[in-house]
Amino acid sequence: MTLSRRDLGFGLAAIAGLAAPGLLTGPAAAQAPLSAEDQATLARAQGYLQALTSAQGTFVETGAGGQRREGRFYIQRPGKMRFEYTNPAGLLVVSDGYNVKRYDPRLETFQQVPLGQTPLSTFLARNVRFDQGVRVDRVTRMQTGAFAITARDSRRPNDGSVILAFAGSPLRLQEWTITDAQGSRTRTQLTSMAPASGLAASLFQLRDPTRRPGRN
Repeated sequence: MTLSRRDLGFGLAAIAGLAAPGLLTGPAAAQAPLSAEDQATLARAQGYLQALTSAQGTFVETGAGGQRREGRFYIQRPGKMRFEYTNPAGLLVVSDGYNVKRYDPRLETFQQVPLGQTPLSTFLARNVRFDQGVRVDRVTRMQTGAFAITARDSRRPNDGSVILAFAGSPLRLQEWTITDAQGSRTRTQLTSMAPASGLAASLFQLRDPTRRPGRN
């Protein structure tokens, strides 16, 4: 079974700013020129994400219609992440560096999609770049020092967008919002995040639990 971006929850991650309402109600607008200040903000965010090689913490995810989910996450770049939900209990979303997989024990469903076809691929890449394969639509700065970056895949600009929101001092990723091609939004707030070392390789492995012996 294939996994859609909406199914991933993050549009999902990864990701790795603030989109205007109705941003995707029509064809993607042409990219506005970025100012020198915008470029400096992007460089700051890029440096932070590049240095974020591994982390763990907790999250709250709010989907379309106000559906709320929460749980714990683990990230190990390049390519790996794990979101394990405590509400609803048992739901897992795991990237092994090649595919993003989703297991829902309530529905007994297992789905996967190539990592490169998800918004996570930019955030989890070995080299995080906002100037290669990514179209930055907007950089929003607040007086508090916080800022947000709205971006989309430059190859598929109508597929959706991701907003990465950062706290300014100390710099840290606070949340992201994924908007899919239909305008449906999923917001993921990182309620805690800390560097992590020595994460077990098994965290980023997920076999299909629905496969039974003798099934093809």
